[in-house]
Amino acid sequence: MQFKHIAGQQAVKQRLINTVKDNRVSHAQLFLGPEGSGSLALAVAYAQYLSCGNRQPDDSCGICASCHKYQKLMHPDLHFSYPFFAKDKNDTALSFIEQWREAFSANPYLSLDIWRSYLDAENKQANINIAECHQIIKKLSFKPFESEYKILILWLPEYLDKEGNSLLKIIEEPQPNTLFLLVAQNQDQILNTILSRTQLVKIPALTYDEIKEELMQNHHQTEFAAAEIAYLSNGNLTEALSMLQQENKSYHTLFVHWLRLCFGNKGSEVMDFVEQTAKMGRENQKNFLRYGISFIRECCLLMAGAGNLVHLPPNELETAQRMTNVMNTAMAQAISTELEKAHYHVERNANPKILFLDVSLQIIKILNFKTLPAGTHYIPN
Repeated sequence: MQFKHIAGQQAVKQRLINTVKDNRVSHAQLFLGPEGSGSLALAVAYAQYLSCGNRQPDDSCGICASCHKYQKLMHPDLHFSYPFFAKDKNDTALSFIEQWREAFSANPYLSLDIWRSYLDAENKQANINIAECHQIIKKLSFKPFESEYKILILWLPEYLDKEGNSLLKIIEEPQPNTLFLLVAQNQDQILNTILSRTQLVKIPALTYDEIKEELMQNHHQTEFAAAEIAYLSNGNLTEALSMLQQENKSYHTLFVHWLRLCFGNKGSEVMDFVEQTAKMGRENQKNFLRYGISFIRECCLLMAGAGNLVHLPPNELETAQRMTNVMNTAMAQAISTELEKAHYHVERNANPKILFLDVSLQIIKILNFKTLPAGTHYIPN
């Protein structure tokens, strides 16, 4: 994994490179970033850069023996630890290393749900057990074999229970040139004893433009499709890549059509809409509702005079501007609340026909029986 293959995060990449150039590599670092920000990919790229035999000014060379081994995740001085679903108390991360290599190679923007799909998880809880902690101590008790550094990348240390305290000594007093790179999403869930011994590397969520550019350049999306997915993903590239696997459709057209039906209180046509959305499938239903929540939020920004913060394609922006003439902020917030509740229930396998009919009736009540701005009685085209 090279830095150039990771979307955005230019400031973080430069900071990591500078620590190597300035010989300021901390032996224990915490890469803290939300899901889909690329924190795991950045940790692997950083490890590859540290181990590269022919470092370039802004990246690893990608062609030396060390880089070739890193690209296969098979370097003898690179070790991984991660949550797994143990079948036996003696299971460690090594028991699942082939699945790990396959999962990361397929998608460096891993989530726990994606990782679960590579394992026979059943209903087991993910964790990093005491056997894995002992295995980490054993692996890191030796000097580097080939490279300058021996590196452990520990993904999601949030899943270290109190057993993680067994790692404190080796984190605090490691062998020379031994590095710990912890990759986390929730700082509050990490053991304080471990947190206090690491140097924090904050990784922000990706921007709308960074995700849009990534989808257009590396995933062959049109500008319109990339813009819609970037808008829906809300800075989460993992979610954006997941959307690429789903049926491509314009949620904007469908959502505005739904609002117009509700505003017109067209009962039979609303029922047709309910039948249509019930057949979309759960993931598309979730994305449709997520789009609606985001679109209503942008309408609220327009009504608040914060149009400079709105990220909508031109045709959608025009529709949003027109809709602000027939909705006030209270109405928009009420609709958003209904959509958020619907999204929650779709995730929990609610009956889609009953769910979308109920939400439609609530939106009809909001749009027709609340006070509207004077002189407005329709949703413009």
